[in-house]
Amino acid sequence: MGREFSYIQGLERSILTEYRETLWQPFCRAVKRYRLIEAGDKIAVCISGGKDSMLLAKLIQLLHRHSEVPFEAVYLIMDPGYAPENREKVENNAKLLEIPYTLFESDIFEASASQEKHPCFLCARMRRGCLYGKAQALGCNKIALGHHFDDVIETVLISMLYGGQLQAMPPKLRAKNFPGMELIRPMYMVREQDIIAWKDAMGLSFIQCACRFTEGAEAGEHESKRQEVKRLVQRLHEENPVVEQNIFGSIHNVQLDTMAGWKYKGKEMSFLDVYDE
Repeated sequence: MGREFSYIQGLERSILTEYRETLWQPFCRAVKRYRLIEAGDKIAVCISGGKDSMLLAKLIQLLHRHSEVPFEAVYLIMDPGYAPENREKVENNAKLLEIPYTLFESDIFEASASQEKHPCFLCARMRRGCLYGKAQALGCNKIALGHHFDDVIETVLISMLYGGQLQAMPPKLRAKNFPGMELIRPMYMVREQDIIAWKDAMGLSFIQCACRFTEGAEAGEHESKRQEVKRLVQRLHEENPVVEQNIFGSIHNVQLDTMAGWKYKGKEMSFLDVYDE
């Protein structure tokens, strides 16, 4: 027991010291810059079992411990149909990191796997709905997801290259179907490479998505557009080391007066609408 306590103390200390500049400070900057956590919030931290959501849970836990802003946090693990070994790994990691979790079950993997087209999109949408519902039932007003900096810039490129639109992943948004609920992304400014570096240094191993579709993807049967874009960004980085920061900066510096058209709150606008003003 003494060794476990020593391990978790060292792990928590690493976030606040050795990885302060790469994990803790970008996390805190995003929370402050985008006003993600406010006094009186009750936040459901959603843990999928991967490296990102597990680190998010630890960051929120440390923030709760050190922040002067009073808020509550609950830690939700949803089992969407994991194989027994994957569910066990998720729970064991939560216990190792001393995260006091609440676990509930759903049949999302079974439902989404029956869809031949876009099973990952359906899975993500169903997961979010289940998480909103459970969080709301627990009296929460926000759910926190583990999307990070790389997810943000990859989403921008995916929407442009494959969707024919300029669309980003916002730091927070209001739920359409769950009144009073908000989704927040506190790791919005944390780089994936820094998450991996911390994970490896701590000797941690987490599950991937763990559904049948992504197991096929790992075997080369499928390849997501996100994986393609990730490789594209890596190639661009070789020529321009600040390309990731430039993509991230571009969604904070949109020049609407140079755009031919845009949409705001569902209403389509053309530059002609304001051309003569």
